[in-house]
Amino acid sequence: MAELSLRNVVKRYGALEIIHGANLEVKDGEFVVFVGPSGCGKSTLLRMIAGLEDISGGEIDIGGKVVNDVEPADRGIAMVFQSYALYPHMTVAENLSFGLRMNGNPKEDTEKRVRHAAGILQINELMQRRPKQLSGGQRQRVAIGRAIVREPKVFLFDEPLSNLDAELRVQMRVEISRLHKQLGTTMIYVTHDQTEAMTLADKIVVLRAGNIEQVGAPLDLYDDPANQFVAGFVGSPKMNFLKAIVTGRDAAGLTIALAADRTVRLTLPLTAALSDGTDVTLGVRPEHFGDSGKGDADMTVSVDVAEHLGNTSYIYATLGGEQLIIERPESRTTGNRDSLAVSLSAKRTFLFDSAGQRLR
Repeated sequence: MAELSLRNVVKRYGALEIIHGANLEVKDGEFVVFVGPSGCGKSTLLRMIAGLEDISGGEIDIGGKVVNDVEPADRGIAMVFQSYALYPHMTVAENLSFGLRMNGNPKEDTEKRVRHAAGILQINELMQRRPKQLSGGQRQRVAIGRAIVREPKVFLFDEPLSNLDAELRVQMRVEISRLHKQLGTTMIYVTHDQTEAMTLADKIVVLRAGNIEQVGAPLDLYDDPANQFVAGFVGSPKMNFLKAIVTGRDAAGLTIALAADRTVRLTLPLTAALSDGTDVTLGVRPEHFGDSGKGDADMTVSVDVAEHLGNTSYIYATLGGEQLIIERPESRTTGNRDSLAVSLSAKRTFLFDSAGQRLR
């Protein structure tokens, strides 16, 4: 196991800068997930840690050693890719042992490591099969097992579940989480799926356009996002954003009115000094809409579609042309209505300025 540090890490392709001075500390044994939209730089950052991409500036430190100029095979890492990359003509056992055999590892130790990995991943009965005889989930287990036998200091996962169907993705998330608890090894995992990030990570790193926007525990990012991008990216369904305008300030805080319905006014306990007429954005998570009359401000929305999922329903609605998603626990009749009355709670909303920064 090992700690990992990124210090002012930069990646350029010619004059184009892709990663803009990334700084990150990963503790020994921590499970860290890089998450962000396509093209944000998360896979590039992972490949620089692995040594598959040269860095243009800064330092990468693994286990107290700067590895900028160290070959990938000598960094003490093992990487699991999106594609399984298994040798089709080899059995599972041969695929697991191939890297060790090529490095001249003693036969007895190689067999011991392979048995250990097979036991952890529960693939003992598959050892004599070839990849074409395996399901997608089984192939991914073998790919992970090939990394385990190397006994690395750090595991790197590059969107390893994206080729699996929805049911298998859930199953493999559980297996990877269980694997981390069992091995206790430092793991860095890249995904664009924020559900994977929320369920797997000890710490999430949210990236956008080559910048680290926020780092923190999953629920800390959910409850206390630094900006509108993080607030909208973390959480499913995503946070609702409503245009608003500042209408006043007093000892209780900042009062705003919704642009779509100026009669909906809300006083938020914030210290931000903004003048009347300033444009802002109000953020409300779908589950934080309350029943009418039980919050700090009531409003009526037009219902478009209702999705009933049994234990909860998602109401797709509009307010003055702005789209909303409202979660209603066990609501089975809302879909029959043209409108729905709900309330907003000042303590369960977020406010952002015109640049998307959180106002506090």
